[in-house]
Amino acid sequence: MQVHVTAKVFGSIALIAALSLPLSANAQGTIQGAERGAAQGGRDAGPVGAVVGGTVGAVAGTIGGILGVQDRPRFRTYVVQQKVPSYRYESEVRVGAVLPESGVTYYEMPAEYNAPAYRYTYINERPVIVDPRTRTIVQVIE
Repeated sequence: MQVHVTAKVFGSIALIAALSLPLSANAQGTIQGAERGAAQGGRDAGPVGAVVGGTVGAVAGTIGGILGVQDRPRFRTYVVQQKVPSYRYESEVRVGAVLPESGVTYYEMPAEYNAPAYRYTYINERPVIVDPRTRTIVQVIE
């Protein structure tokens, strides 16, 4: 009986957390985070762990940006090896900054990162991922 009640409680928490995520959140990060979290939680604690892990993973995926933590160093190396020119940006390079309409060159994301809707560029010697429709930086790769 305790397991059934606990599963309902965690299920309710998961539902509330999922509904509270902003609609404009990066769905790709959310989905990948949820999948990874559910798989790990399921391995560690069974069905209840999968529910909790999926919820926590979805939130972490949304907050973490387009690329997961494990992909960032590899992507950074890829961008540096491409030797694309760095655009000199006078404002702070941060998530949410909107890049100028002209002067910035955007490059397609490699297929292995599964982010075809986004582009990358190099701003002030830092790789960034950009939403090309709005020219908004969605992730800064450190």
